[in-house]
Amino acid sequence: MSIAQSMLPEFDQEMATTRRVLERVPEDRMDWRPHEKSYPLGALATHVANLLSWTGITLDGDGFDVNPKDGPNAQPPLCRTTEELVTRFDENVAAARAALAGASDQKMFENWSLRNGGEVAFTLPKVAVLRSFVMNHLIHHRAQLSVYLRLCDVPLPSIYGPTADESPF
Repeated sequence: MSIAQSMLPEFDQEMATTRRVLERVPEDRMDWRPHEKSYPLGALATHVANLLSWTGITLDGDGFDVNPKDGPNAQPPLCRTTEELVTRFDENVAAARAALAGASDQKMFENWSLRNGGEVAFTLPKVAVLRSFVMNHLIHHRAQLSVYLRLCDVPLPSIYGPTADESPF
């Protein structure tokens, strides 16, 4: 079994869970934030919906500069509705899954660098970038989003087990 094939069951499970969280984002609270230094709910949810776009960026190149000296940084537009969030997420899941499923072990061990203004922030094998910078990063922000939803009195779906609102058992 390839590295990519071993990652797909977890990918599928985490993406199904993430979709259930995104489906709960209330459109009338997109500008809400728990603290002045925190992202607004809509911006955080949009970030979650877009994170998987880094799968193709990781597998198809040798790095990315988030703040290139010779041009603007890429900022995807904010989603303004729950439907838009889920649609964008679904598109990114499909593209990420296809890219991951087609990745050879050799590709997974190639190095990839994240840069900021030309300065290297880190260089890791692509498999490590996919696990940490993409998957774990998405799970981290999904957890933040679930706290936001709780603070907005939105019932939470089961994530790794029952919540006060839902139980898969």
